[in-house]
Amino acid sequence: MDYLKKLSRFIIPYKRYAFLNIFFNIMYALFGTLSFVSLMPMLKVLLKTSERILVKPVRDNYNGLLAYGDFLNDYLNYFITTKIESEGQYSVLILMISIILSTFLLKNISGYFSNFFLAYLRNGILKDIRNELYNKTVELPLSYFSEKRKGDIIARISTDVNEIQNSLLAILELLVREPLTIVFTIIVMFTISIKLTIFVFIFIPISGIIISWVGKSLKKHSKKVQDENGVFLSVLDETLNGLKVIKGFNAESRFTSIFKQSTTRLYKYANGLAHRQNLASPTSEFLGIIVIAVILLYGGKMVLVDNMLTPDEFITYMALAYNILTPAKAISKAGYKVKAGNASADRVLEILNTESSLKDKPDAKIKRDFTNSISLNNVSFKYEDDLVLKNFSIEVSKGKSIALVGQSGSGKSTIANLVTRFYDVSEGSITIDGQDISDLTKHSLRASIISSFVASSFPISKLFLIESLKRIES
Repeated sequence: MDYLKKLSRFIIPYKRYAFLNIFFNIMYALFGTLSFVSLMPMLKVLLKTSERILVKPVRDNYNGLLAYGDFLNDYLNYFITTKIESEGQYSVLILMISIILSTFLLKNISGYFSNFFLAYLRNGILKDIRNELYNKTVELPLSYFSEKRKGDIIARISTDVNEIQNSLLAILELLVREPLTIVFTIIVMFTISIKLTIFVFIFIPISGIIISWVGKSLKKHSKKVQDENGVFLSVLDETLNGLKVIKGFNAESRFTSIFKQSTTRLYKYANGLAHRQNLASPTSEFLGIIVIAVILLYGGKMVLVDNMLTPDEFITYMALAYNILTPAKAISKAGYKVKAGNASADRVLEILNTESSLKDKPDAKIKRDFTNSISLNNVSFKYEDDLVLKNFSIEVSKGKSIALVGQSGSGKSTIANLVTRFYDVSEGSITIDGQDISDLTKHSLRASIISSFVASSFPISKLFLIESLKRIES
C-alpha cells in the first residue's frame, strides 16, 4: 500500500508494538466471530431443534472439505444430546450462556490490548514525524521559506501531521482487524450453508464499486481542504506580522477581502468533503441492509419451503451476516481516512524530501575565528527573478562598525543574509580573512561572525535568550 511505503521508515522503530497490535487484532476478529457462532448451541437448546445423536461423529466418515460443516453440526448435536442426558436442559442452557459471555469477554480484552499497543505505535510515529519536520525546517535555507508561505508550512506540521495520526488507526483496521473479522465470519457462513453464502456474494462486488467511487471523490476534496487551510494560515500569519504596515497604508479592507475569499473557499471545500464523509456510513449501511433483506428472502425459503436449514442455523447465519456490516462500514470509513491521510503524507513528505540548496562542500574548511576583514567583491543577487543587488563591493575591517542606510527593500538585510550565507550570491564573491565563504562550513562561518551583525528584523525569542545566557555562563 502506497501509504505504508511512505511512512515505513517511521513505523520500523515501533514494529514491536505493530506486531502486538496485529496479534490482538487477530484475536479480536477470531473471538468476535466465535461470539456469534456460540449463539447456535444456545438456540438449539432453547428451540429444541438439536438432533438427538448418541454416537460420537468421526471425521473420517465425512468426505471432502465441503462436508466439514456437516461434521461440526453433528458433533455439536452430539455434545448437546450427551450434556442434556447427563445434566439436564437448564444446566446446558447455563453452560451455553457462559460460553457466549466468555467469547464476548475475550473479544473485548483483545480489543483493549490492540488499542493499548496502538497508542505507543501511533504516538511514537507522530513524535518522530514532528521531530524530523522541525529538524528539516531549521536546516532548510531561507530561500525555501520565501517561496513557501509560513502558514502553509505550519499547517503541514500541525494539521497534516494530526491527519496522519488519525489515519494510522484506520489503516490498521483496514489491513487487519476488520478484514479478518469478515474472513472468519464468511468461513463460518460457508460451513452453515454454502449455497446461501454464494448467493450473498453476488451482491458484494456491486457494493464495492459504489464505495470505491465515493472514496476517490473524498481524496480529491480532502487535498483541496488541506491546501486551502495552508493558504488561510498564511494570510493570517502575514496579517499578524505586518499589521503595522497594513494599518499604515490603510489596507485593512483589502486584507479583509483576501481573508474572506480564503475562508469562503475553505467553507465550500469543507462542505463538499463533509457531504462525502457523511455519505460513507449511510451508503455502506443501506447496501448492507439490502444484502440482509435478500438473505431473509432466500434463506427464509430454504427454511420454510426447502427444509435445507433449521431455524437456529438460519438465525445464527443472519447474526453472522449482520456481523459483517460493522467491519464493512469500518473499512468504508477507514478507506476514506486513509485517502485523507495519504494526501497529508504527501504534503508532509514534500518538506522532508526537500534537499537544501545551501550545502557545505565535501572539503569545506572550519573557520575558527574572525581576525582581519570581510569583503564583498562585485556581488549581485537575484531574489527569484528580481535583481536586488548589482555589482556591490565593500570591505569592512574587524573592529569597525558600519551602518547600511537606505529605503526599505534596497538590499540592506540582503547583504547581512549573504555574508552569513543564508543565501548564496548570484555573481561575485564574499571573503572573510581572504577565504571565500563558500569554501567554509556554514556552522563555523556563522559562529565566527554572527555577533558582528545587528539586523533590524532579527527576532530574539525568550527561549533563544535563555539558551544564549546558558552558553555564556558555561
